[in-house]
Formats: sequence, structure tokens, C-alpha cells
Amino acid sequence: MKTHTQVVVIGGGVVGCSVLYHLTKLGWKDVTLVERDELTSGSSWHAAGGFHTLNGDPNVAQLQSYTVDLYKELEEISGQSCSLHLTGGVMLADTPERMDFLRLAQAKGRYLGMELELISVAEAKTMFPMLDEKHFIGALWDPVEGHLDPSGTTHAYAKAARINGATVHRHTKVEELVQTPDGIWDVITEKGTIRAEHVVNAGGLWARECGRMVGIELPVLAMEHMYLLTDEMPEVVAHNEATGKELIGILDFGGEIYTRQEGKGMLLGTYEQNCRPWSPRQTPWDFGHELLAPDLDRIAPELEVGFEHFPALQNAGIKQVINGPFTFAPDGNPLVGPVRGLHNYWVACGVMAGFSQGGGVGLSLANWMINGDPGYDIWGMDVARYGDWATLSYTNAKVRENYRRRFRIRFPNEELPAARPHQTTPLYDRMLSQGAVMGDSWALETPLWFAPEGVEARDVFSFHRSNDFEHVGAECRAVRESVGVTEIANFAKYEISGPGAEDFLSMLMTNTMPKIGRIVLTPMLNENGKLIGDFTIARAADEKFYMFGSSQAEIYHMRWFEKHLPQDGSVTLKAINLGWVGLSIAGPNSRKVLQKVTGENVSNEAFRFMDFREMDVSNAPCKVNRITYTGDLGYEIWMAPEYERQVYEALMEAGVEFDIRNFGMRALLSMRLEKNFGTWFREFRPIYGPYEADLGRFVKLSKNRFIGQEAARKEFEDGPKRLRTSFAVEVSDADVMGDEPIWHNGEVIGWITSGGFAHWVGKSLAQGYVPAEFAGDTTEGAFEIEILGEMCKATILSEPPFDPQAQRMRM
Repeated sequence: MKTHTQVVVIGGGVVGCSVLYHLTKLGWKDVTLVERDELTSGSSWHAAGGFHTLNGDPNVAQLQSYTVDLYKELEEISGQSCSLHLTGGVMLADTPERMDFLRLAQAKGRYLGMELELISVAEAKTMFPMLDEKHFIGALWDPVEGHLDPSGTTHAYAKAARINGATVHRHTKVEELVQTPDGIWDVITEKGTIRAEHVVNAGGLWARECGRMVGIELPVLAMEHMYLLTDEMPEVVAHNEATGKELIGILDFGGEIYTRQEGKGMLLGTYEQNCRPWSPRQTPWDFGHELLAPDLDRIAPELEVGFEHFPALQNAGIKQVINGPFTFAPDGNPLVGPVRGLHNYWVACGVMAGFSQGGGVGLSLANWMINGDPGYDIWGMDVARYGDWATLSYTNAKVRENYRRRFRIRFPNEELPAARPHQTTPLYDRMLSQGAVMGDSWALETPLWFAPEGVEARDVFSFHRSNDFEHVGAECRAVRESVGVTEIANFAKYEISGPGAEDFLSMLMTNTMPKIGRIVLTPMLNENGKLIGDFTIARAADEKFYMFGSSQAEIYHMRWFEKHLPQDGSVTLKAINLGWVGLSIAGPNSRKVLQKVTGENVSNEAFRFMDFREMDVSNAPCKVNRITYTGDLGYEIWMAPEYERQVYEALMEAGVEFDIRNFGMRALLSMRLEKNFGTWFREFRPIYGPYEADLGRFVKLSKNRFIGQEAARKEFEDGPKRLRTSFAVEVSDADVMGDEPIWHNGEVIGWITSGGFAHWVGKSLAQGYVPAEFAGDTTEGAFEIEILGEMCKATILSEPPFDPQAQRMRM
């Protein structure tokens, strides 16, 4: 057995073998895979083997498309057949809401180049004669769907990797992982120790155990999953003989089942409501090519619907029931990337759709390890999207919820209830008592909107404008006309101090650092000049800074900060998290409210726009930024949690004469649209450069060297190829939700990142990216945006519709 190697990949399922292959494909040949049993001896061998390209996250869909295209390459290199069956597939809708979902899916696919087609139920029946038309109202056809041989495909990855120079050790169980003081890993196996620069945890069912070897608890859980295989069916044989084609794959939302041809019979699987975790605390090491005991009673309700929707299945004999465990993360997406705080320890696990996503996971992780960047926007799969709050029991609750909802649609205003409330601020009960409808923001309860007295505080889920519309509008008007208050605890907060703090921040950020008592806004770039963050930075003292950003990206950003932290001890970096909570007051009367609760002079002359102050607010020590995301006059007030209730009550009491009103996150996001402000994860992502994102004014190319500077300079000199733009959209009762295609002269030229209704200006607004040559076309109705299948005229706005001269922020 090899004793030294560049990389050890732990786990011989489809994901581990994909990582191994892609490392060799990109040039690293001295790589080794260790598998405790035979290849596929986890979930891969008993998988149903289906693959598809459609995904709710377009960035993940791109990687799924890559995965499907990869299989022919693997067969050619390895000589191993993957037994590809490219049958195409149909999603069936049984309700108007599910039909809207299919329209959204088709629209998303347009700018990805996917040939999705909405078809009638009658057309679907010609491809799958067993369906009973009366249960459905429409369908979506995807030609790039099918199934394969899971074992053959996994071995194709492994063989191709071996041909490229990789080594595979089977029957080699990893027992311990130890990192030496110089950062090298000792991978201690039952057959000896392998010394490696990098370790990849692709442990599948044992990913938790491999994580525990290095002191981390990965948020993954295995669920039992059942599908059944029928005996030969005459209906299947008849269709094959009449058409010369295999039956297509079917996804039935109403029945929560999937089905496809298998041999001369059918495969039928479901994500049942009565789901069951498997080995929720510890995965047995001796589990291998075993199956779990079938339990048809547990999936009986779903099978009954399936038999009703596809009557021929009622008469089919059951040849075999497959019940095996698959791992899931809380949101159903994979966990990929480097783990914060561990040098050269990588994960590629929780990939429940391994034959749709395995190739993309392997490619992006190999890119990341070799080039320092995944090469794609994989935020939706990054392990850093979870914090320490994703405990074992939290993961259990969320995975079960996700499993039950596998074939259910997620509405844009739908908040999922499992494991909530998880984190709360001192105002949680106070918010609820005032009619707050709460949302989940990185596991923290955050007010979304407030139901007035006599109105039920709940969301009615819809793709169209819903029951919150008029109430969010009233909150927006309250802010613009007078003053409102909202909780902003769901921001990430950091303290950076020490003699090297300014140089450290200046090296990370594109903007110059502020003077004492001032604030700057700044993007952060990776080495390729792409956006990986946007921050507000306040300078409290010569060697102390406070920084504010997106809470969802806190671990993602801390991983980056710590990677670049100087080793001489000149910088101390701390994530404050919920050590501070915050309130924002905004609107033309916000200064008057603040002045009533502090002894400090907060006049415009004494406390200017973009100033930072440490001051007492209602007797509480607070840190105050004169800035708000509403684009109006306003202040962010930060404090320790023990002071939040008294500060809030004081602000509300001081604001009585100004009719102060609570407003929630939805009103805040509506008002930011009126200022053309972008937001992390939507407008600002690692696929965009700062000039594309219209953040060039915050990039100081002439200052000291910063990460991504040369790439940013090139983008500036060459000119961005695409630009973030803001649109006014002519709609009826549905606004954009994100990922809709932008049309110009009958062609798709771009995509929407976010939007909604801007209540103060009375317009439906959207932000998105278009090629630079189109961004100057402000002709009325020159563009169209496809919303729920309807082509809506759209006009580019050359300036923000609210306060384009930014006078309100400075008043």
C-alpha cells in the first residue's frame, strides 16, 4: 500500500470516485482512494440510478447538466459501460399551483439552454400510456432525463481515474485522522498509515464518522428510502414493441412518486410522509451490501395514489422491494468544500442525487483544491452555509422535513416550520405579540411582516401576490412618510483589531478603510476578481474596526478571513454573531426619535451620513451607524442582547408622536429595490465582477494591492461584458421571484436575480443581468420578463425610482 500521496479520498461511492477522477483529469496524478469495503458499498449500489438536469438552483442545474454530459466521456476512457438510458422525462402537475411551478421551471431552463417544453396531458400519455389523464392538468417535458447502472457508473469513474494514474485501495478502513504540526495528514487505516497533503471526506453514510475523527459534526442524516420493482408488465412490452422506445420517466407531484421502466417492468419509488431516519446517531461500520427490511405499509398511502394515477400498476406483481439508506443535508443539497478551521480537509457528502450531481461535485471540488476556486457558483452546496447551530437533532428534524417535501413545491413566501424556533432574540415574544409573521434567517427568527389587529398573522402561500401585500405596503409607507423600526439581528457582525487590522482589511477589500468615526461600503473579491462579499465597515479606533455583512455567509467569510489572517499575531478577528443584536430606525422622523432617547447631539452637522458613533441609547451602551438599507434617513443601533428590550421600548415610546411603526424584512427588501440596492446571494455572487454588479465606485484600483486587484483592473479596462440593471415591469398580480429569463427582440439575453413590488413608488421592480450592449436601452417596454408563463413588458431604469439624488439619506 502507498504510504505517501498528495490526496486521500475517503469513500468509494459515486461521489468519491468522481472526486478521484476529476483530480486526475485536472492534473493531480498522485491521488489515492481508500474504501473500507468494495466500491459502491454504501448508498451507490442500491440507488435507483435516475438522472436529470433540472434543479431549483440554476447554478446546481448547470453542474447536473455537466454530470449527464460526462457519462459518455467516462465510457470512452474507461471502457466500462454506464448503461445509459436517455429516455427523457415528464413532470406531471395536478393543480394550478403545480402548473405555475412547471412554468417557472421552464422559464429558468431557458437561459441555461435547457430544452424544456410544456405539454398537454394527452401528449404525456402518448409517451407514458399508463397514466390516467383525469388526474392531471399539464406536464413539463425534459429530454435530458433517464437512468443508468449505478455500479457500472461508479466503476467507470474509478477505472478512468486509475488510467489517469490514481490508486484505489479497497477493504481499507480508515480508523483515525491525525494532522501533524506541519499540516500534513496521517490517514491511519487498518492496513497502515498513508501520509497526505489533503484529505477528502466522501464517506457517504459514514461522512459523520469521518468528520468526528477531526472534531466536527457534519449536518447529514441517512433516511430509509424505498422503491419497488414490478414483474414484467404487458403494457410495458406493448409500448416498447409499438414505438421501439423505452417508457419515459415520470415524476408525479400529486402522488409524490417517481416511476420509470426497468427491464420489462416498472420501478416505482416515493418520498413518503411517514419517513424514517436510519442510524440517526452512529452508522455501523459493518454495514455494506445489505438492504433494510421492506415496509410497504409505511408507503401505502403514496402507493395508493400511484395506483390510482397509473391504474396498470395495480395489477402488476411486485418482484422486489428495495429499502436502503441515503444521506441528506437539512436542505437536501450536497455539502462540498473546505471545512473552516481545518487545513486541507475537504468534504463531498450529503449528495443524495449522486448520479445527477456527482460529476459536478467532483469537478467543482477538484477545481477548488487545485486552483483555489470551485470554478462555478456553488453557494447552494457549500458546506459553509451551515453554522454550529446545525446540531444533530436540528439536522434530524430538517432532513425529515425535506424528505417529506421532496416532490412538493416551495412557494416564494413559504417558511418551513421544522426545528423552529431555533434561535431567537430578546424581542421574539414581543414581536409575536404585535402580530409578527416570522421567517427563518440562518436559523434565527426574524420578523417578515406585521399583521394589524384583527388580521391573522400567517402567510397564505402563493406564486402570486398574497395576503401580506397590503400590510407590507402600509409598513413601507409608514417609513417613507414618518418613521419605522425593524430588527436587524440577522446581520453578521465582526470585530477586527490590532496593529495590523487596517492593512489586513485593506488587503481583503476593494475600498480604502475609513477614518475613525466613519463608515465605508466595500466589496470583497477572490483572486479571479469575482464578488465573494459586500460589507459595511466602521472604524471605532485607530486599531479597531467593526464590520457588518450577510449572516448566511458568516462561516463562508470567516473561512476566507482566517485563510488570509497574518501569522504574526498583529490582527485579532472575532465573529460577534448574536453577541450583538440590532434595531434599525428609518424615515424622515428617525432623527427626532433617536434624539429623544440619547444625550448625544445627532443633528445632521454633528452626526453625518456614514458616521459611526458609540453612544448611550436609553441608558444602554450602543454602537450606531448612520446608514440604513432602506435608502432613507436612518440609523443602525447595535447592542448586547440584554439591552435590546429596553432600547426597543424606548424607541417605540419616543416615536408615538410620529406614529412609529414596526416593519419587517419584506418591507425592507421592497424599499431597497426602490434604491437599486443589490443583495448578497442574489445580485452579488462569485460569478459576477464588481463592475458587472455596478459596484465599481467602491473599487479603488489605485490603492495598495488587494486580492483580485489585477482581475478587477482588467474588467475595468476591458469593460464589463454584462451589467446589473433595474427594471420596471408591467405585471398583473405576480411579481418576479428570481431566475426568470429576460427577453429582447424574441431572444433570451439575461436573467432576473430578484425583485418584487415597490410600494412607495407603486411599481413592480426587478434586478437582473443583461449583456452590456443592452444595458443602455431605456426604451419603454424594450424588454420582456417571463413570469409564470406570461411575457411582461419591462423597461430599464437609468436611476433609482426613489430619491435618485440620494438626498434623503443625507438630510
